[in-house]
Amino acid sequence: MNLTVDNQCSFTNPTMVPLRSVDTIATNSVLVVAPHPDDETLGCGGAIASLRALGCSVQVLVISDGTLSHPRSIKYPAPHLRILRETETLAALAILGLGKTETSFLRLQDGSISNLESIRLREAIARCSGFLEIVMPATIFLPWRFDPHPDHRATWQLIHTALIDLKQLDPDYAPRLIEYPIWDWDAEQRGNFGCVQVMGWRLDISSVLEMKLKAIAAYRSQTTDLIDDDPEGFRLTPKMLENFAQPWELYLEET
Repeated sequence: MNLTVDNQCSFTNPTMVPLRSVDTIATNSVLVVAPHPDDETLGCGGAIASLRALGCSVQVLVISDGTLSHPRSIKYPAPHLRILRETETLAALAILGLGKTETSFLRLQDGSISNLESIRLREAIARCSGFLEIVMPATIFLPWRFDPHPDHRATWQLIHTALIDLKQLDPDYAPRLIEYPIWDWDAEQRGNFGCVQVMGWRLDISSVLEMKLKAIAAYRSQTTDLIDDDPEGFRLTPKMLENFAQPWELYLEET
């Protein structure tokens, strides 16, 4: 089923899009790119667990340090919060079947990805290009390019630009790009982004759903009152979490 972004069908009525098995995405090398620590598990946790169950190689690249979730915490200043969030990421991914060596952290400042100055932007692109050149994934999971969060959109652009650079070195390299939504599930934030032609589909993760839920719960800083000294600190609401507790995950591919 071909869907256009402006009719929002994928988000408002996801059960109308095709349901696929993990066999349709199984490949020898997969990379999941996350704007923040936890996005990989929320958006792709079922895919990661399902692919690992098949023996597929999966790498995760986390772009930002995630330290803006609780900027006023005294107990967890930015350096400590970064360590906490990376520890949570490793714990969550261990539940999903990944080891420490399969997870990399770029550690760009949370909230800054969309407005990096030119020198830092070139450095970030070069680091992503270098990472991709080493891993050469056959499939890349990226945040949805029109996600309401600027860091998510900037992450898509960062990897997209790095792929263009890599294409100059290897013209034959053409990984499959699969995009996953996070904040588009919030109807109040969801926008209208023209008529980019995409295909929406769902991945059946019913066999690994409990594993995914345990992995999400590993992010205690984002789902509980673990950090209790920042009244304005971020916390995923039960309503938001419901979107990632389905026996399927929604993905989008440009047609």
